[in-house]
Amino acid sequence: MEIEILEQAFVETPTVGFTGMDRRAFGEFVGPQGELASYAFGWTTGSEPHVATVSIGIGAGNPGGGTFHAVLFAHEDGHAFSLTDEPFERVPQGGPNLTADQARAHEDLPFVWWVADQVMERDRRARWMRHWLLGSQCVQTLEVFERREPVLLVSHDADGLWQLVGSTPADGTGKLGHLFHAIDEDPTLMDILDLPPGHRANRSRPGEPWTRDGSHLA
Repeated sequence: MEIEILEQAFVETPTVGFTGMDRRAFGEFVGPQGELASYAFGWTTGSEPHVATVSIGIGAGNPGGGTFHAVLFAHEDGHAFSLTDEPFERVPQGGPNLTADQARAHEDLPFVWWVADQVMERDRRARWMRHWLLGSQCVQTLEVFERREPVLLVSHDADGLWQLVGSTPADGTGKLGHLFHAIDEDPTLMDILDLPPGHRANRSRPGEPWTRDGSHLA
């Protein structure tokens, strides 16, 4: 049996003053041996610093069950977790909210961190959140940047930079911006955020499936 990440509800709410969006995503984890966990994670745009929150629940109704809470932030070239006392969300598989000290002493903490890593890797919404955390940059053609054309080609260059192109070929006059802003405008980009460096994906029109180019870009 393979690991399953089952994406569930996604809730967006404008922040007070409409300065950003509060985003919360929910899901279920099923491990290769039938292990179960529930999770929720969230982030708030328009806020500084960029810090997200995650809750992972295990063992509902069983001794030792509980819900672990952590903050998530950019660290070096990736991200890192830090346990927190502050509860974030209730999740179906969880039990009592654990403080950071209780979580550190829990025998299942390594399993919880493993679940967290799998969620960050496999949940499309988590990839979006990660690009927000890291401030990933992208180059957009002028037509895409000005929203005159939809994104039809996405490339993830070998150096890590993302490029977004519409129906008009790129001519070297693109605009540099943040990838998460482009996803804000077109959430279907979440479907290709797992492109490895040196690969690309294209589609004929919005709503059509992406076709991935498995060969490395020159």
